[in-house]
Amino acid sequence: MSGRLRSPIDHVARRLASTSVAGLLLSAAALYTLPTSPSKANDSSAELATGGLIFTKNDSVEMRSEDLFISSQQIRVRYRFLNKTNSDVDVHVAFPLPDLKKYRGDDVIVRPVKDPIDFLGFATTVNGQRVRSNVEQKIYLDDREETQTLRHLGIPLSPYFSQDAVAKLSATEKNQLTRLGLIDDDKFPLWTLKTTFYWQQLFPAGRETLIDHQYKPSVGTTVAIDNANIVGLLQGDTFCPDADLLNSLRRAKGSYFSQQRIEYVLRTGANWSGPIKDVDKGSPDNFVTFCGQGVRRIGPTQFEMAKTDFTPRDDIAVLILKREQRP
Repeated sequence: MSGRLRSPIDHVARRLASTSVAGLLLSAAALYTLPTSPSKANDSSAELATGGLIFTKNDSVEMRSEDLFISSQQIRVRYRFLNKTNSDVDVHVAFPLPDLKKYRGDDVIVRPVKDPIDFLGFATTVNGQRVRSNVEQKIYLDDREETQTLRHLGIPLSPYFSQDAVAKLSATEKNQLTRLGLIDDDKFPLWTLKTTFYWQQLFPAGRETLIDHQYKPSVGTTVAIDNANIVGLLQGDTFCPDADLLNSLRRAKGSYFSQQRIEYVLRTGANWSGPIKDVDKGSPDNFVTFCGQGVRRIGPTQFEMAKTDFTPRDDIAVLILKREQRP
């Protein structure tokens, strides 16, 4: 990006270490996705998509497994690494939060933690010991960084915490922000906040290292609609509904369903091997659909998709249809 300052995590944020994935555990009690539009329907809210940790690529350290759990209350990921060499390895680890931009209507984007920096409640342990992360925050208007402009004026970088500070500025300072395109004529923030947690991680020679991280999901919801409209929405949908699902929905006449979605970023995984397993739809009365091959039912609410030598080319997106009372 033009005008972007280099930082310790700049070279980390685009790459993931060579990896090996043992399992992916999804609980469809919570669903979590990137909104296709910032607009808001009545009684609905938009959610943010995230992924896992990003590691500096290093051929000496192998990711032996990654286990992912997603629920409405918490997302947890456990990584198991092995340093295959006789020397310690020290690398950067980063966790980028989703980009944050404010839209008209404060409740459009769900932020589970009302904090100007850590709006997901991110926490990490290494071998059971809590890690103290550094944090980098920058704000952009398109590709132009304007972080220092806001800092100089004492304005919080989070667009959700900025408007009171902007209101207290002098007319000259407000005009400066307007000329730069950072606020509109109503003093509404127009920038995007990028937040990354990062730290330096030591992988001891010849030993395994367990890294656990967790955060609260941004769970979006939609209003319940009838079965016929759900079927219409799913035609040609990116969630790959099969004929059995569509027929089951057609037979559910008089039923209403709300949509819950989850998207987890897999493509940064680069070279993964091992299974993805256990998609849990939460309740036997719910319907679930996601794109995958070789999916089989393993329980009343659970489905398994096993993969070996898996190199993800797309992120995983799961749709749960939850039966509701007629609105």
